[in-house]
Amino acid sequence: MATYLQKSLTYTSASTTEAISTWIELFTKLARQEGNQFNAYNFSQLPEWKKLISNIFNPVVPRVSVIIATYNNAHYILEAIASVFNQTYTSYEIIVIDDGSTDNTREVLEPYLDKIRYVYQENKGVSHARNLGLEMAGGEFIAFLDADDFFLPDKLAKQVAIFDTRPSLGIVHSGWRLINEKGEKISDIELWHGSLELDLETWVVWKPVTISMMFRRSWIKSAGGFDTRWHHGEDIDLVLRLSVNGCEAVWLPKVTYCYRQHHRNATRKSTHQAVSMMSVLDDFFSRPNLSTSIRKLEGKSRYYTLSWLAWQAHRNEDLVEMSKYLRQAVKYTPLSMTETIYHWIDSFNSLYQQYGYEFDAYALTNSDIWQQLMSDIFVK
Repeated sequence: MATYLQKSLTYTSASTTEAISTWIELFTKLARQEGNQFNAYNFSQLPEWKKLISNIFNPVVPRVSVIIATYNNAHYILEAIASVFNQTYTSYEIIVIDDGSTDNTREVLEPYLDKIRYVYQENKGVSHARNLGLEMAGGEFIAFLDADDFFLPDKLAKQVAIFDTRPSLGIVHSGWRLINEKGEKISDIELWHGSLELDLETWVVWKPVTISMMFRRSWIKSAGGFDTRWHHGEDIDLVLRLSVNGCEAVWLPKVTYCYRQHHRNATRKSTHQAVSMMSVLDDFFSRPNLSTSIRKLEGKSRYYTLSWLAWQAHRNEDLVEMSKYLRQAVKYTPLSMTETIYHWIDSFNSLYQQYGYEFDAYALTNSDIWQQLMSDIFVK
């Protein structure tokens, strides 16, 4: 009962007091129609009613808003939500934006609709979905959770604790765990061991991975949220914009997030992603207010982005696409040609190891496409 009454407030133009009076009048009328007498006093003493009234007039504002944008992830989303319920930190709200799912997402979430805030929208993409979640969010901090991933139990507690000691912070970053379809560990990514400072120079060259971050909501709000022009790389764009505006970020040197690897999220890394990510860089480096030191990093930024895209193409068994990105990367390499080729092989091997795969360097370097690439590079 209390759940339905609470939800009904979102659909009325009446004031809260008027709505409550309407409920009592309706209950009285319906009881009379049934030949019964409605005892308003006894009703007002029910614990459920007292809690409802308390929540209405003295709402508890959660400190963390967890935003889950989902599209056809009914198979995984309950595990994602359970990982929030299982947090050691309890001052949170869960906002699920269903971005036009055509599977049974709504049905599997039905038992939890009194514990989460669920909104369905026509399919508009992850940036639109997350921005809607940001509009709804009441928390001081924001954590994004993909519907096919999950949090480790102390993620929220550890990141909020750092924010509480550093009021100037806008981002707390952390490590993440690659897992397989069954949720089994592949490897832990702990980039802080490389002594990477979380500043604009780092973001420009190495690109931010936002899945394991927590944000101060006021910073995201000041940046205008996600840029809906980008269907891929929207998270990179957001962090670059935040950083260029002075947003401070630090490491929580701990793995807090589990990033699931499965067929759907591997194959979605496509040509569209490459076009979008390069457009994000075009947009960023077109800014007139960039310092000379940052502008000098453009070539290096494009080189590492194109090299990573080449690995994604190889991972998707598209050697033609891989060759295209490597040819473009040559234009921006900060290394000698021999060092560049060695870097490609080494980075492919490192990335495959992170994702739990063996890299067959012999098969790659003996392929016709690779041989043609080498011939073209050295002939030039």
